Amino acid sequence: MDRGNGPLVIVLRESLIRDDISKGQKRKEAAREVKTFIQNIHHFRDEYLDNQAAPLERVVIFDEAQRAWTREMAASFMKRKRGRLDFTKSEPEFLISVMDRHTDWAVIVCLIGGGQEIHTGEAGLTEWFHALQKHFLHWRVYVSQQITDTEYLAEKKPADLLPGSQLIVEDRLHLSVSIRSFRSEKVSALVKAILDCNLDTAQDLYIQVANRYPIYLTRNLPQARSWVRQCARGGERFGLLASSGAARLRPDGIFVNSDIEVEHWFLDNRQDVRSSYALEGIATEFDIQGLELDWTVVAWDADLRYRDGFWDYKSFKGSKWQTVVDATRQLYLKNSYRVLLTRARQGMIIFIPLGDETDATRPPSYYNSTFEYLRKIGLQVID
Repeated sequence: MDRGNGPLVIVLRESLIRDDISKGQKRKEAAREVKTFIQNIHHFRDEYLDNQAAPLERVVIFDEAQRAWTREMAASFMKRKRGRLDFTKSEPEFLISVMDRHTDWAVIVCLIGGGQEIHTGEAGLTEWFHALQKHFLHWRVYVSQQITDTEYLAEKKPADLLPGSQLIVEDRLHLSVSIRSFRSEKVSALVKAILDCNLDTAQDLYIQVANRYPIYLTRNLPQARSWVRQCARGGERFGLLASSGAARLRPDGIFVNSDIEVEHWFLDNRQDVRSSYALEGIATEFDIQGLELDWTVVAWDADLRYRDGFWDYKSFKGSKWQTVVDATRQLYLKNSYRVLLTRARQGMIIFIPLGDETDATRPPSYYNSTFEYLRKIGLQVID
């Protein structure tokens, strides 16, 4: 199961449908079969709002479980979209309660990624623990010791959230080698160090990563496009990414508010201008979360600016940048760049504009400090 009709669900379903069609099956029949196999989490939830029976499923897998909604977000949605005024549970609490209807056994597998919360109302992993602690102490919970990282539980430990008798630590549950960045398992650690402004660690990790996983830096967007085209071999896929808040990349021809058709962007061939190969349509963190390409161009705007060892968090409103003060919104913005910087399996190039002295919304000073910070880490520059 996955969050809503997100890009992962759309692309995975379409890929399976196309595979069935290639084997001679009609599209309508293929679509029906795929839909029953990969369920929308909203449909699962809605089905059991009034139906109090135990679900047919005994084992369910929730992808990106850290993105489940808080009680407030879930209640707001149910009131606005479903006309339900009595919904008072967070998504984790409700989903566990549905599986708890089984009187003998049930299994919930939560697939999680640290630092992936990018939507308003996403509760993070702690909400699952709070629900278990408050209502489901009879469930056994298996976790990896690595879950104590700040990106998962915000400096808490599982033992602080659940009784020891309920908690079983099993390190084999941790995916220690990145499948996404198969050339180097240390890419995620490097991105974390970059975003944590930990210069020394980032420099050390970049040295370890660079030979197997190329990461370059440029102020020239045509050069960035040329680089990924030259790197890709055969059917290897590449594309152009940017933050949804990258409002001032428009002068460079990057329009983050123009929606892409994700099934075409991720699946169509080089002859289709809607595909990622065209390097025209822009995928934001919302389009590409849970998915990946072989090579990426990551366009970095002034919504996240490096200054004196810290990040400045900005949001473009009307005709000017405004400072993001709220800590949760800052986290979402930081996580947006974490998503963008971890989508490439083989390598990436980061494009940072030069800016324009005549444009008050994008002077060079908004970009130069970020560029110099990344260059200081060791990223090689392509002019």
